[in-house]
Amino acid sequence: MNHRIARWAVYFLCLLLDVSVALGLYRGYLSGWFLLPVAAGLTILTAYDRLQRKHALLRNYPLLGRLRYLLEQIRPEMRQYFFESDTDGRPFNRRQRAVVYQRAKDVKQTVAFGALENMYEPGYEWASHTAFPTKVKPEALRVTIGNEQCEKPYDASLLNVSAMSYGALSKTAVLSLNGGAQLGNFAHNTGEGGVSPYHLQHGGHLIWQIGTGYFGCRDERGDFSPEIFAASAAAPSVKMIELKLSQGAKPGKGGVLPAAKNTPEIAAIRKVKPGTSVLSPAAHTAFSNEYEMLAFLQQLRKLSGGKPVGFKLCVGRKDEFERICIAMTNTGIYPDFITVDGAEGGTGAAPLEFTDSIGMPLYDGLALVSNTLKQYKLKQHVKILASGKIITGFDMMKVLALGADACYSARGMMLALGCIQALQCDSGSCPVGVATQDPNLYQGVNVEDKRVRVANFHRNTVSALAELMGACGFTSADKINPNAVFRRVTRTEMRSFEEIYAPDNNRSSGTVLYPGQTINN
Repeated sequence: MNHRIARWAVYFLCLLLDVSVALGLYRGYLSGWFLLPVAAGLTILTAYDRLQRKHALLRNYPLLGRLRYLLEQIRPEMRQYFFESDTDGRPFNRRQRAVVYQRAKDVKQTVAFGALENMYEPGYEWASHTAFPTKVKPEALRVTIGNEQCEKPYDASLLNVSAMSYGALSKTAVLSLNGGAQLGNFAHNTGEGGVSPYHLQHGGHLIWQIGTGYFGCRDERGDFSPEIFAASAAAPSVKMIELKLSQGAKPGKGGVLPAAKNTPEIAAIRKVKPGTSVLSPAAHTAFSNEYEMLAFLQQLRKLSGGKPVGFKLCVGRKDEFERICIAMTNTGIYPDFITVDGAEGGTGAAPLEFTDSIGMPLYDGLALVSNTLKQYKLKQHVKILASGKIITGFDMMKVLALGADACYSARGMMLALGCIQALQCDSGSCPVGVATQDPNLYQGVNVEDKRVRVANFHRNTVSALAELMGACGFTSADKINPNAVFRRVTRTEMRSFEEIYAPDNNRSSGTVLYPGQTINN
């Protein structure tokens, strides 16, 4: 559009409106008084746009240029509700979101008229079924976490609530998640923000995550405090301790709790001074290498009274994880579990470069961790938890096939709470009250209703996994193997997960190699 024509068209319309209002007022028409503020406002706004020097678009296209900003603002909603297909949305498409909503509401969970996926497109994944299905009881799909060095092993569900802190989530969201965990007998990871009263109110099982800020167990200098940690870890609801090295959405990135969000309540929970900006550094101060980290884990195990301890990471460098395995072998200190977080994992806020371009995706990282543990004969000591876009029974089955023993879900649980994927987590304006500290928004979350929905989603998803396992002939989760899951790599070629992620896997001998590795017999 020619900017001169557009500009003079706006001038003419404003002039025409002003003249019409003036004539209406002169003749005593009531409508003139109603239109007066509209005409005056548009005229002043047009003059302001033309005279301001900050936005070239508004200067060249006064008033009309504002339409562009309006359309840009409502673009995500327009795309989600009117233009995207059932399989196009990101990070979760409409079909994925719908199955979570259906399972959370405990309503119809079937689809009609066949698959929507193009099964001949590269990337399509499927599982091979058996002619002789088995029966798997969903309630039996649990795993004991805790090796011979652990005094209080934990009987965990195969699906649990992933790490999300109070502060990132609202108090009503935390109450709902923990209430659902209590109803469904599964675990709720606190996130690195510490154990809040809302994590404890319903008595759901907790996995206490310790991050670089040591929130909830730090002294006045911000260093780890053994005494404060021991007191909080003794809570009956705390079943496991997870040391966070990195997370998939922003591995290697620290964070800042802004002073505006550091309310007296959050400050008391995190053991910091209220009204101040609090840094979460990228690295831990309690240790600086793999040997010191294992010694710190052993300290956490002792201070917690023998509860399972482990660490969470998004895999970055293969050689670093191998060094951790060598340190385990040399020291004889074994974590009870390792959580592998995929780079596709979500977060409330992260720089674009870290979200899109740092860290190893879940399947690659999980295969590397599982295969390396087996190579060093450590898998019998260490359970593996997987997290990263896991919301369906098939998602669970795929990571179990790659070596995971249990799974986390974060955004799946948020969707069960009522999340509509508005992508406003970092704005403080979550429209459904899940990821906000605005009481006008989070009070809209009905805890008694949402806790039931969280429990429903968990139960129905685990049941879906049980049905899939039965269809494929697996009687227990540890029997799921990677040669039963396939991916189409070209339009005419398929490969099993075993061929892709562990081509030299020999499950009977326990020797598993990651592509490119060698081992001397």
